[in-house]
Amino acid sequence: MPYANDLDTLASLIKQNPSWSAIKPEYAARMRAQNRFKTGLDIARYTARIMREDMANYDKDPSQYTQSLGCWHGFIGQQKLISIKKHFGSTKRRYLYLSGWMVAALRSEFGPLPDQSMHEKTSVPALIEELYTFLRQADAWELNHLFRALEEAQQAGDDAKAKDILSQIDHHETHVVPIVADIDAGFGNAEATYLLARKMIEAGACCIQIENQVSDEKQCGHQDGKVTVPHADFLAKINAVRLAFLELGVDDGVIVARTDSLGAGLTKQIAVTNEPGDLGDLYNSFLDGDYIDSASDINNGDVVIKSQDKLLKVKRLASGLFCFKPGSGEDRVVLDCITSLQHGADLLWIETEKPHIGQIKGMVDRIREVVPNAKLVYNNSPSFNWTLNFRQQVFDAWAAEGKDVAAYDRAKLMSADYDDTELGRLADEWTANFQRDAAREAGIFHHLITLPTYHTAALSTDNLAKGYFGDEGMLAYVAGVQRKEIRQGIATVKHQDMAGSNIGDDHKEFFAGEAALKAGGKDNTMGQFENV
Repeated sequence: MPYANDLDTLASLIKQNPSWSAIKPEYAARMRAQNRFKTGLDIARYTARIMREDMANYDKDPSQYTQSLGCWHGFIGQQKLISIKKHFGSTKRRYLYLSGWMVAALRSEFGPLPDQSMHEKTSVPALIEELYTFLRQADAWELNHLFRALEEAQQAGDDAKAKDILSQIDHHETHVVPIVADIDAGFGNAEATYLLARKMIEAGACCIQIENQVSDEKQCGHQDGKVTVPHADFLAKINAVRLAFLELGVDDGVIVARTDSLGAGLTKQIAVTNEPGDLGDLYNSFLDGDYIDSASDINNGDVVIKSQDKLLKVKRLASGLFCFKPGSGEDRVVLDCITSLQHGADLLWIETEKPHIGQIKGMVDRIREVVPNAKLVYNNSPSFNWTLNFRQQVFDAWAAEGKDVAAYDRAKLMSADYDDTELGRLADEWTANFQRDAAREAGIFHHLITLPTYHTAALSTDNLAKGYFGDEGMLAYVAGVQRKEIRQGIATVKHQDMAGSNIGDDHKEFFAGEAALKAGGKDNTMGQFENV
């Protein structure tokens, strides 16, 4: 509702209640405008619609792909969206990613943990709620400045300026955007997955990503020892998430089905199968082992199944886990993805070991033979050595073309000696174009980096610590942080304002009138940063 209409409605309401005479309708309308979303479910329904529209637009035009960065604290997510609005004027097609890895490493009460689902499951919805609290505060902060400017224009009698500011208020674009939220492998059975999904949705999640690893054996996607589950187990969890969305009225909720099969060589259990060629039989067809002719080939403790009309003695490790056939990963990925899309998932996530468009495209093309509109969420992972990978890709492409590559040592291409070479520059160009090219050629709808802000926090802290505790002293902060904040227009240079001081001052006036004791007077040192 436009601000003027809301103002009229509230003026009428207050007039009908004489005991509310101390309440100014301008203040009430302003507070409503600065608090657009009342609940997490409001956010989930709003962002789900945005994401569905983005998916439809991508199907028409692959250049309309979406992006996100993983954030481990509400403030980090807030500053990301403020920066996006500052630099690009809009948050369209820019999301947030909530990484289970970062929750484990940074948000667990146990302290830093590996990415093995050992952290408290409630820390995931808690972070979703925190992220949206900070994004809603960014709305309030930005609108508060507009309302203050409106008040100044009105007091100065500048009608044209006041009209322009009112238009900005009425057309204000929220900082609230979709979050792709990681539920890992579901933290238990399907009931546990459903209960956690509900909490995540109630906190504001419109999109939940779930992976096909065994919940109690879950590993980071870029570490060894991954164990997958039969399709029936995974589909039950997809159903649990979908029912959680429907129960809470988020009918457009999005499910991302992640497969770790490319790097997983193990399964915890043999799938249930009722007839040849069913889903369980297909899963079991990838099991490694030896075909036998008679019971005399069976030793104590061996597991034997009927597969493809033969008796298969399945290869089992001392841990009790069963092995898949070497080299079967891509075939299992394709089956996983088709099955997930046919049973309720909306998007796919294929965890790969390197950023290679040809590899991704090869799998997506096979999936699209069955599900033509299949599209991916892709992890532009910090676990990849991007520099080395793309330099080696250029090296290999040149070698295949017959170009002389004698000046380059393929094993040592990470060296800074190659930074300013033709190969190094082309590899950087391929890296810069990776998301655009992969969206167009390999069906990637959403590109994310899982834990970039983990690395940026460490890098910036290292740079500051090196200078501040060294010879630079205070200059390390002044030149390396504050001066850059001022010149780049970073809002946090006025940290009191960013934390809500001006909003609090205005509320004091709303509540107490002229008796309000404000923090923003002449002695507020934030005045040193005005008009800089």
